[in-house]
Amino acid sequence: MKKLNFLYFDAGGGHRAAATALRATIEKRGLPLEVELINLQELLDELDIFRKITGLPAQEIYNNLLKKGWTLGSAHLLRIMHLAVRVYHSSTVLKLEELWRKNRPDLVVSLIPNFNRAIFESLGKALPGTPMVTIITDFADYPPHFWIEPQDQYMICGTDKAVQQALGTGLAKEKVFRVSGMIVNPQFYEIAQLSAEERAKGREELGFQPNHPIGLVLFGGQGAEVMSEITRDLQDRQLILICGKNEELAARLRATPHKAQIFVEGFTQDVPRYMQIADYFIGKPGPGSISEAMIMRLPVIVERNAWTMPQERYNTEWLIEKGVGVTLPNFRKIATAVNRLLEPATYAKYRAATESLDNRAVFEITEILEKLLTK
Repeated sequence: MKKLNFLYFDAGGGHRAAATALRATIEKRGLPLEVELINLQELLDELDIFRKITGLPAQEIYNNLLKKGWTLGSAHLLRIMHLAVRVYHSSTVLKLEELWRKNRPDLVVSLIPNFNRAIFESLGKALPGTPMVTIITDFADYPPHFWIEPQDQYMICGTDKAVQQALGTGLAKEKVFRVSGMIVNPQFYEIAQLSAEERAKGREELGFQPNHPIGLVLFGGQGAEVMSEITRDLQDRQLILICGKNEELAARLRATPHKAQIFVEGFTQDVPRYMQIADYFIGKPGPGSISEAMIMRLPVIVERNAWTMPQERYNTEWLIEKGVGVTLPNFRKIATAVNRLLEPATYAKYRAATESLDNRAVFEITEILEKLLTK
């Protein structure tokens, strides 16, 4: 049986989600592959300079910034992160060499940015000839030294922009694979489309008026303080508010008076079900959330400004290019944006644009990995 090592970390949650979705797809197909998920943060914990200074691991600092919305100047923070990666590069390589010699994988798959040079170098030293694949879980790279490095490895990209960036670094064309989008949990594909009656019943079960539109508000696994402002400004709109692990925010939203019906949820595995009964999506321009909304045919409203994470800025350009959503300079204009989006002709246009997309990346990548292991 061939062994695959998937590298992820929990900064933001999307990397783990992509790794687990891919593993689930491999297992469901019954492929003779052994997949091990490796949390790089845990492996390199003793080298984490941010923990040494603050007492918190780097990924927890990142998640707290997302939770509080303190992302202004995040491009500068990324440069500090890259400096720390360079300082500890040799030590990182040594730790990874130990891992590869112990695990002896047939293929190493990186679902993380920033460390791909160290992963490639360590693999070449410990297990020469073992292939490495990087799956870019963003719509595009944020160079330099984020996702793509000029090294002899495979690269899987979900957009034309990312493909161009990979080829631009000198990667051989035959080692760059274009798939149809981002990795999304196969659960989104497995849920059958609800009939009008089933959808209405699902809305009624949550206390909603079935004939009035429902917005789904989601800001990743950590939630975000801006959800309070959005809820306040959409007093007359029915909303599903998913707060992730931010229990304090969820409690506050439940206690906040609202003219229309709202349903507040914390961390949940039922996002596909909530998306089924919603009509549109409001959130941050994260690649996972946007991709999930597209599969569930929800037009999106996101914000782009100085607080937007640099690696997510291209996502806003992508959704405008595809005609599937609205980008706002700030959420203070959310009520106006929702009113315009829900005008029948406008909504029909956005909905049709989402239906023109066919993201099957999680299945395509499984086939690519299988082929690479038979070379």
